Amino acid sequence: MPEISVLQPGSPLDVGGAINIAAAAFDQHSLVYGHGTDDAVSEASWLIMYALGLSPVTAPDYQQALTDSEILRCNAILSRRINERIPAAYITGTAWFAGLSFKSDDRALVPRSPLAEFILHDFFELIEVESVASILDLCTGGGCIGIACAVQVPHAAVDASDLSLDALNLAAENVASHKLQQRVNLVHSSLFENVSGSYDLIISNPPYVDANDIQQMGEEFEHEPLMGLAAGHDGLDLVRQMLADAARFLNARGLLVVEVGNSAQALEEAYPDVPFLWLQFQNGGSGVFALTREELVEYAVQIEAGLKTSL
Repeated sequence: MPEISVLQPGSPLDVGGAINIAAAAFDQHSLVYGHGTDDAVSEASWLIMYALGLSPVTAPDYQQALTDSEILRCNAILSRRINERIPAAYITGTAWFAGLSFKSDDRALVPRSPLAEFILHDFFELIEVESVASILDLCTGGGCIGIACAVQVPHAAVDASDLSLDALNLAAENVASHKLQQRVNLVHSSLFENVSGSYDLIISNPPYVDANDIQQMGEEFEHEPLMGLAAGHDGLDLVRQMLADAARFLNARGLLVVEVGNSAQALEEAYPDVPFLWLQFQNGGSGVFALTREELVEYAVQIEAGLKTSL
């Protein structure tokens, strides 16, 4: 497709004006967000900051005048976002999660989980941070959750597992960039298959998108690996197995925390007696539950029944 000239060279333009014009163009072309930003202005700001070589997490000088060469650089990035519908994180090659920078490309989903808030705020005091010595990040993707846990709990050892070797290769690059090779161990595994540890915290953002939502997703999501999104007709294929197996890998006071997003209602309908604790977030996001090991054991019969029903 030909490049779209969102911004016009040769006319007076500052950073703030460029962001507003770009946001209007994004709205005009009906872009879809949800890969780190939720609206056109935030998306435009991120991409223009990237094109100008400015930090996306530091407020710019909005009155800074743009040169024609800078306008052309911005246009190349903005045109690609509009024409190819690529998530901004894949264009910039970087995503932010829990205040940390991560390499992001199509080997794994773009980091965007509300679990960042849970990690940054002492696990919402559901478990004593000082007592957490071992953490498992199940379905780690590019490694952002496991790495953020390792940074926030420097005395803990972290295992991070995934079935995708591509995702694990990306995770390895992120582990190395944060110099955590001695504390974050990557495991190639289908859920708990190759996991052998015992953990104080098991945390996961697994595939949880149901078949109906998969069909309705915008073009932007087609750039992400489908195996990181799709999880059967009700979005619970992996979560059911997690519930059935997690207790065996948790220490006595261990905690399981899992994001299920829009499949939360389906989960409650499938397990009406299980006392899921739904976490509340100040910075947006929902569909994350917590269960203690004690609860997983107490409701094992119901959990097993839910697993058998789905088979």
